[in-house]
Amino acid sequence: MANNWTKEHVKVAFSLYCKLPFGKLHKSNKDIIQLANRINRTPSAVAMKLVNIASLDPAITSTGRSGLKNASAMDKEVWGEFANNWDELTLESLKLYEDLGLGDSSDSTQDKADVNFENYVGETRNVMVQQRIKQGFFRKSVLSSYKGMCCMSGLSEERLLIASHIVPWSEDKQNRLNPRNGLCLSAIHDKAFDRGFITLDDDCRVVLSRDLKMNNNPFIQQTFSPIEGKSIMLPERFEPDISFLEKHRNLVFLDNKVSGSRETINER
Repeated sequence: MANNWTKEHVKVAFSLYCKLPFGKLHKSNKDIIQLANRINRTPSAVAMKLVNIASLDPAITSTGRSGLKNASAMDKEVWGEFANNWDELTLESLKLYEDLGLGDSSDSTQDKADVNFENYVGETRNVMVQQRIKQGFFRKSVLSSYKGMCCMSGLSEERLLIASHIVPWSEDKQNRLNPRNGLCLSAIHDKAFDRGFITLDDDCRVVLSRDLKMNNNPFIQQTFSPIEGKSIMLPERFEPDISFLEKHRNLVFLDNKVSGSRETINER
């Protein structure tokens, strides 16, 4: 009979849950098999743990997919710890993952060529590596939740997708890695969202700024006019937090900013 799950192993399982699409939480998944081998459990046991973790996710339960309803008190405790401190718990869980000899499962191929870590040493290098690891985790968590598709356009080419923050990275350190602070967007929709040309209302419907609606550029009209007022494709888990959407409207959306600070669509 297997020993009870340790808190460290539950944290690793939670981290893996964040990065795997809901439809791949099964015993034949290679990542589940690898983790099972490292913690001396069967792939079925690990898959069951991930599904039980899913039973704590409101985005999952609201669709009727309630998991096995056997989430333990420790599962709930770990869920709560991540929800209250994504930044610290993400690094801890990924370190635990590496300690099991599984390497950095959060590594992202996006933008790998833009930084040569060998050019940096000491604390600077350590900070940059940690930031890249965090970004990789956030990207995988967001893209897997949205099935690898832009939630506004449906684009499914991963190399053209961005894990976009709802509340900007610089404005909310505590929720930088919170998947509920993320949207999967195409590069053009990400740029428009990041610059405040578009936002979402509390029902996750697209709102266009006055600047965008008044711009007669054919590409802009073809790209953005059709999605005005339309609901985004909601993720399988980690639905956008309404409080984050409100902050985006207040902090970023151009219609709510002082006119003197507004940009044009062509500014970089």
